[in-house]
Amino acid sequence: MKTVDGNLSPAVIKHFMYQLLCGIEFCHSHRIIHRDLKPQNLLVGRDMHMKIADFGLARAFAIPVPKCTHEVVTVWYRPPEILLGSVLYSIPVDIWSCGCIHGEMATGGPLFPGDCEIDTIFKVFQKLGTPTEAMWPGLSDLPCFKPTFPKWPAKGWANIRNTAAQVGPMGIQLLEQCMAYDPRLRTSARRALNHPYLADTGDRTSSKASVGGA
Repeated sequence: MKTVDGNLSPAVIKHFMYQLLCGIEFCHSHRIIHRDLKPQNLLVGRDMHMKIADFGLARAFAIPVPKCTHEVVTVWYRPPEILLGSVLYSIPVDIWSCGCIHGEMATGGPLFPGDCEIDTIFKVFQKLGTPTEAMWPGLSDLPCFKPTFPKWPAKGWANIRNTAAQVGPMGIQLLEQCMAYDPRLRTSARRALNHPYLADTGDRTSSKASVGGA
């Protein structure tokens, strides 16, 4: 992204998003949460083959989901439930991070570049709108949520720099599914791979991401 000054082509964005979701679907199907997805942990070779790296914060998960530390995921890619203090979370945290990466490829820069947790959650609210209890049942019970938070309206992805031109209506729909506030409403990696946005990603058997530790 730095090499091309953030100007990835729509086809490359789609190709990378498909590979990322393939790798994360593999992890989740083997009951592993990565918990630190960000562009710096995605390695891309000259053949455009992506490898997911740095599993230092990864952990196995089980049902019921045990309490987890909230000091995971680089803050810019951290989902709202963790930013708001939840210690009960699961694979939707990785899906939110995938959405952040997808949006960053489209806009050419990080979506929520906060300098701390509260600054980051406010940047999320400023773009996606301040959530309500109606759209996210249980929101008011999260430890760090305050009813006095500013009430921002959602900008809409079509109004966020370059997104509509880079990913189109279907890409925006996938972004919305990956970045639903309520973790229970986020898509899974497996469902995302079957989204119409990714239907024309070429040879779907040879472009899967690899998974490796660093």
